[in-house]
Amino acid sequence: MPDKTVIRTENAPAPFQGAPYSQAIRFGDLVWVSGQLPVHPASGKVVGDGISEQTVRVMENLKAILEAAGTSLANAVKATIFLADLADFAGMNEVYARYVGDRPPARATFQVAALPAGARLEVEIVAHV
Repeated sequence: MPDKTVIRTENAPAPFQGAPYSQAIRFGDLVWVSGQLPVHPASGKVVGDGISEQTVRVMENLKAILEAAGTSLANAVKATIFLADLADFAGMNEVYARYVGDRPPARATFQVAALPAGARLEVEIVAHV
């Protein structure tokens, strides 16, 4: 049976407001990355007001966590995106596409009532190692 390994890097924000979750869990050949907000790891604050800037920060956080787990966004197999407003879909999608390349993961996108700290999006990823 594979070991459950907690993934933690200083290059991505710590769990939001000290909540009881890990940045990611590696189990066997898969890594489940917790939903990432557009929070800068150094300041602990949400960056910018626009969807493009916030999407860049989220994707950089995901990238850092996956690298700490020994994989990358190129190996992402499933993404779930939560948007505070589906009107941001096109702007998010333009930035997201630059990070996932020509073999993007399966994906679901939802509009939600609200996200922590007024964030415009949150993204979680599952990747193969």
